[in-house]
Amino acid sequence: MEIFKLWEKTPGEFVYEPEIAFYPALQKATDATVVIFPGGGYAGLARHEGEGYAQFLNTLGMNAFVVKNRVSPCRFPLPLLDARRAVRFVRANAEKFGIDKDRVAVMGSSAGGHLSALVSTYRGKIDFEDIDEIDKEDYLPNGQILCYPVICMSDERVTHMGSNINLLGEERWRELAPSVDPSFIADEKTPEAFFWHTSDDPGVNVMNTYRYATRLRELNIPVQVAVYPKGYHGQGLAPAYRLNRNWRLELEGWLHYMGFLDKDLY
Repeated sequence: MEIFKLWEKTPGEFVYEPEIAFYPALQKATDATVVIFPGGGYAGLARHEGEGYAQFLNTLGMNAFVVKNRVSPCRFPLPLLDARRAVRFVRANAEKFGIDKDRVAVMGSSAGGHLSALVSTYRGKIDFEDIDEIDKEDYLPNGQILCYPVICMSDERVTHMGSNINLLGEERWRELAPSVDPSFIADEKTPEAFFWHTSDDPGVNVMNTYRYATRLRELNIPVQVAVYPKGYHGQGLAPAYRLNRNWRLELEGWLHYMGFLDKDLY
């Protein structure tokens, strides 16, 4: 594992400098890759939803990256700036890392799922972009993998309020929430998506997954959705639930379908 700074001089406010960790597969079987944003309610970063996922993807023969993006007290758009930069950084260094810049997916859990969906849907220009050669790369990923994601920022009935406030701030979240709600802002350019969630998730309502998946379907963007009956929030690879562990097999099949792994096996 190698760690790289996303910028030589990090723009904007920060408590720690944003980084990206490269996890190379020991037996590389594809030049596709996944850029991972861990969950943590935009207040922290869960290791099992970062390094844990990277190590799982390595077993499939895929190189992976884990991003240490900014969280509270840093507010929007800084986490999105980090996410866009991470995708661009990977593409700008595609030859070095042995990856195909046209086969880069993003992956995230909970608030990291929101960030993955946001980098897939938010089209507005934000401060501190276009400062160097890396920023000439496209930030839009080729696929999105969303694990029990926070999506519905503007609906108090189903949003994860902690993520909402940590990202947008107590005073402005009602004003800003619609502009960062992927179920509102998705368009025809949004990449295909894989979702998994549990129906009784007590932390992030499963309606977040259903609403975003429905919006993508309305846009004729293919989606794959795996929803299991029971399970706590933040399961990661779901070691405690025999049924829920099937999401890994579902994901592997989706990666074959997308051509990120051997498409002939789909």
